[in-house]
Amino acid sequence: MDIRFLGGAREVGRSAVLVNDSLLLDFGMLAGTPPQFPVDTPDPDAVVVSHGHLDHAGAVPALLSGSDRPPIHWTPPTRELALTLARDTLKLHGGSYNCPFTENDVKRVTEVSQTHGYGETFEAAGHEVTLYNAGHIPGSAHVLVSEGGSPSGDRTRPGDDGGGTRRESGDDGGTRLLYTGDFHTDDQRLVAGTTARPDADVVVCESTYSDVEHDPRAAVERRFVESVETTLWEGGTVVVPAFAIGRTQELLLVCEEYDIPCYVDGMGKGVTEMLRRHPEFVRDAAALRRAKSHARFVTGRDGQRKRIADQNAAIVTTSGMLSGGPAMTYVPEIRSNPVNKITMTGYQVEGTPGRDLLETGSAEIDGRVMPISARVEQYDFSAHADRSGLREFLADYDDATVLVNHGDRCASFAEELAADGFTARAPAVGETVVV
Repeated sequence: MDIRFLGGAREVGRSAVLVNDSLLLDFGMLAGTPPQFPVDTPDPDAVVVSHGHLDHAGAVPALLSGSDRPPIHWTPPTRELALTLARDTLKLHGGSYNCPFTENDVKRVTEVSQTHGYGETFEAAGHEVTLYNAGHIPGSAHVLVSEGGSPSGDRTRPGDDGGGTRRESGDDGGTRLLYTGDFHTDDQRLVAGTTARPDADVVVCESTYSDVEHDPRAAVERRFVESVETTLWEGGTVVVPAFAIGRTQELLLVCEEYDIPCYVDGMGKGVTEMLRRHPEFVRDAAALRRAKSHARFVTGRDGQRKRIADQNAAIVTTSGMLSGGPAMTYVPEIRSNPVNKITMTGYQVEGTPGRDLLETGSAEIDGRVMPISARVEQYDFSAHADRSGLREFLADYDDATVLVNHGDRCASFAEELAADGFTARAPAVGETVVV
């Protein structure tokens, strides 16, 4: 099996892995100015997308800009999320040379889309593929690829999560590759952690938090809630920058649970509505319904937002890294009052305004560097496995070849695994690994 890394190797962003020159796993982009895309746009026979985040699905329509129309396989939520991201990208970059696809390419995505549930085996580019719940966001999947024989030879547990136990050793005719995508082993309010451990000879494993131990989610929630409630009691406003997909809904669930008055703004509004149409892909559909009813959806423009910024409430809004979206209105409105607060809730990529704010107390908003007098805090609501979660997951694959990707410290984590007896390495972008 030939595995070529077109992006996402020794970096976070633009994930793309080409298997046997025919099956493409993910095709993402790295947001920035300008955005970055995989180092090559291949001509695959089929595409499988692990989940609907920009760094894994953001460039998928570019694969349809030529004469070929490869089928695109994914879960139903991933399909809808990818289309939402594509339309947003066109809005931001459609008139510039930075956007690698057109509106027609996005329309073609709907024509070649094929959706699958967890545990369902299908054929793609001459390989047999099965998706398993990855516990990251709704619809996120581990992707098991088999060159020969059945990839579902593991003893799959009952239920709809596609979870499974390891298969006994034995050769059934071909190499089995497990592409983890992004995953979490612990439960979140929105989705349950992954329990899937399908057998594999090769594991391409994400490593975003390979050197971090997350605090228990209950403790993180408690600190967040106490901080927000204190600010509201003091008469302030809390702006909560959050990723539209997954994080916004997680925070709405927290706000509903603790009766925190909140608004929701940006792309997260539409994503929340969409997820309600796919209750089988969330942990508690009734809780998500209550959270949506509890939150007030912002429907107006900047005039309404400026009025809301004076409200004694939490405002959950995109973008999660302060690189665009309604946050560009809310932050300038609340920044000068030290009673107010900005609570960052996700990973901040180096060079983004969110990262600058955490490190310097200032951020570039709409072209102006603004000092922020409002208090700034960060909370680890990560949807990725931490160091312990990664090691727990990989413990079931000590006899497999582990290829570490999707992280800032891929090489050091691979060296650590190798020192513990794994066959492990961290490929570079553009490298082809033969296994």
